[in-house]
Amino acid sequence: MSKVALFGAAGVIGQSIAAAFGSQGRPYRVVGRSEASLRKAFGHDPLAEIVTWNPDSPASVRAAAEGVDTLIYMVGVNYWQFELHPELMRKTLDGAVAAGVKHLILIGTVYPYGWAQSNPVREDHPREPHTFKGHMRKAQEDLLMQAHADGRIRATVLRLPDFYGPGVEASLLHRAAQAAVNGGTADMVGPLDRPHEFVFVPDVGPVVARLVETPAGFGKIWHLAGAGATSQRELVAEMERQTGAKLKLRVAGKTMLRLIGLFNPFMREMVEMNYLMTEPLVMDDSALQRLIGPIHKTPYVEGVRQMLAAIPKTRILSAAIA
Repeated sequence: MSKVALFGAAGVIGQSIAAAFGSQGRPYRVVGRSEASLRKAFGHDPLAEIVTWNPDSPASVRAAAEGVDTLIYMVGVNYWQFELHPELMRKTLDGAVAAGVKHLILIGTVYPYGWAQSNPVREDHPREPHTFKGHMRKAQEDLLMQAHADGRIRATVLRLPDFYGPGVEASLLHRAAQAAVNGGTADMVGPLDRPHEFVFVPDVGPVVARLVETPAGFGKIWHLAGAGATSQRELVAEMERQTGAKLKLRVAGKTMLRLIGLFNPFMREMVEMNYLMTEPLVMDDSALQRLIGPIHKTPYVEGVRQMLAAIPKTRILSAAIA
């Protein structure tokens, strides 16, 4: 088997991909800035080779990619520092090419599309971002696909929608899940009733593992959609059904995000992306399924069950302390 490296591995998508490789008995390398974070996530797995890097050092990037055939790129930045995305991609590409890496898979987003001109959105939808974050993600993709066109490396992009699942704290649904298990009020970003889709994080890894072994997948952009269109409201209702508890919600729309953003840089940066909550963008992944075959998608009912089961219960502890 060829050697695979996960750059930016410590996040939930990286852990899903690592789990897929681990289930195959396939060794893999995990690369990140923090050795402690990598050891916490992967130190239990003898198949994982832990490597730290400094993306600002060409020698460090090259060393992290040395001996690797396929690089899976999930390097994150702070939500208020999206200008770093193209720069980090350029540095990683240069180091990967210098190290002899043959393939690079970028785990991407829908941001480069901008407003959905039709639904569901296929891979041939125009990339016409109207936000700064969309422009930065598009520039990141352009660098990668130009490197493919130039013959420097074989590349592809796998786009994902919003995601959720057990332990996924960055999900739009996480606060609702916490409230469903432990009570209190759930802070959510609205509106809640518009069509939306979520991919269940554990479903991502097996798809990426298959894409790694599919030569025809490179040179193109692919979609991995969720388990169909739903809404945050419907998923909140499912949490209530499964727990028997009525959730208290505090929903922030665009105006409230602006106000909260005066004090919170993350919320301030969510304002320009709120169009994804007000205007549906649902993905079509039929092309990917023709490429790699049927894709398992965990139904929302089961995904919600697993997400709730992973939430630590704190109400009993709080009552005991009181």
